[in-house]
Amino acid sequence: MKPVLALIGRPNVGKSTLFNQITKSRNALVADIPGLTRDRQYGDASYENKSFIVVDTGGIGESEGGIDSYMAEQSKTAIEEADIILFVVDARAGLLASDEQISRELRTLGKKVHLVANKVDGVHAEAAVSEFFKLGFGEPHHVAASHGRGVQQLLEDVLAELPEDVPLDEQENIKGLRLAIIGRPNVGKSTLVNRLLGEERVIVFDMPGTTRDSIYIPYERQGKQYTLIDTAGVRRRGRVDEMIEKFSVVKTLQAIKDAHVVVVVLDAREGIVEQDLHLLGFALEAGRAIVIAINKWDGMNEYDRGQVKEAMHRRFDFIPWAKIHLISALHGTGVGDLYPS
Repeated sequence: MKPVLALIGRPNVGKSTLFNQITKSRNALVADIPGLTRDRQYGDASYENKSFIVVDTGGIGESEGGIDSYMAEQSKTAIEEADIILFVVDARAGLLASDEQISRELRTLGKKVHLVANKVDGVHAEAAVSEFFKLGFGEPHHVAASHGRGVQQLLEDVLAELPEDVPLDEQENIKGLRLAIIGRPNVGKSTLVNRLLGEERVIVFDMPGTTRDSIYIPYERQGKQYTLIDTAGVRRRGRVDEMIEKFSVVKTLQAIKDAHVVVVVLDAREGIVEQDLHLLGFALEAGRAIVIAINKWDGMNEYDRGQVKEAMHRRFDFIPWAKIHLISALHGTGVGDLYPS
């Protein structure tokens, strides 16, 4: 599992600049995800052969109900998913009341927090950051994100405490071709997973506290071994499939990284939206084989089907080699045809 670093702090302390410095590798994947939290950014990054995910949670302010409501609405998921929190403060502006308020919230979360004093260029660093010791997170890391100063040392210190990942190929229960099923919320991922696994397979665990962990399910079909990577959480057959999902970009990025083939599920009735294209972009940037499953094709009239087909030709022109399948996960129509692709 990739480590996840979350950047937390009030507005204008330089989180986005630090985010861009950390994710500047050639293969960096940076995207705003429309329709999710309005100001969270996710980036795929690597440093000295360690890959990790960076989350910029946006600025935590005191407007619209105060810091508590903001953290609950805008940053809770990102913080839950994080292994390590980088709490960014502004060395030039000094310690503000909002910094202290954020620190009190962070201390209740039980997460490892590194204090990062940004904008130390042009000031006497030791004197400027000394007042931040009272926040209780130890020695601040000195960085000047706009120039890249101190960022390498920050990453060395932060990543050193994280354990090495065991490659999936070395894990006994991960066998065969790895298929990741990804898609925006409520497009029918769980229904497709249950259909691929067969009706007799009952899986009930999408365990609390593991929101960032995909489920890896080994199975066999026609003598071939597969491992299905489910990002939605597999539910009992017969349970309502249209329940609201807690969409996790971290979970999706991790599933793409671990997969050989990425099956991107879209909802034919809602058409092709920007979020679908972002998810396709994730898989494309990662260099994975891509199969597109247009779900909920059943029940559509000929006019609507024609509109969807026209949109497919227009909007998927950047991946002309990707196989497109029109399916009904609920009824099984076209699902078996996914395997040859």
